[in-house]
Amino acid sequence: MRHIPDALNALRAGRPVVVLDDKNRENEADVIMAAQFATQEWVAWIIRHTSGFLCVPLSNQRADKLQLPSMVAANEDRFKTAYTISVDAADAAITTGISAADRSLTIRTLAARDSSAKHLVRPGHILPLRARDGGLLERRGHTEAAIELMRQAQLEPVAVIAELVSDTGELLRGRALDEFIRKNNLVLVEISQIIEYMKMSDLKDISMNLNRDCL
Repeated sequence: MRHIPDALNALRAGRPVVVLDDKNRENEADVIMAAQFATQEWVAWIIRHTSGFLCVPLSNQRADKLQLPSMVAANEDRFKTAYTISVDAADAAITTGISAADRSLTIRTLAARDSSAKHLVRPGHILPLRARDGGLLERRGHTEAAIELMRQAQLEPVAVIAELVSDTGELLRGRALDEFIRKNNLVLVEISQIIEYMKMSDLKDISMNLNRDCL
């Protein structure tokens, strides 16, 4: 849990972090960064080191505002990942939608507070993900972990995530993951650590509010 503050500082500085889920779940490492800071350079970096399948976790409330319905009526995914329809930014600067420049613009559009449904076209090249309203206490996935990290960092609750892979296309794990993190000077946190930090943070907030009420 000692790494969580470092991860939050990295996110505030516009850098990605690596989040590892439970070994008995997907046991995968995702690179996560704040969507509001998704520059062309960082998106290109993420594409280069991952499967290139970029997703954008956001709240149900924001998804509703942007009119992003679920991709399918009956979700058969093993972990119930809540994909919506894919989107591109409705911007004159968008070309085909697949380049790092185009995808970074779409990601930032999803994160912008003043964005509405008219600022997006459907389908596109970015896949938003609806986070559960109950967050990590309801679902221990990278989607919810990303939103919780943004909340703790006091950033817009929209992130960009992708699964790290090796040069041969396999999921990055073990020593190869450790070496990648060291080489790129990244912070690694586990979802279980985020949950513990979240609980401590919420308890601290409750305590502060109680003390304030007693004054």
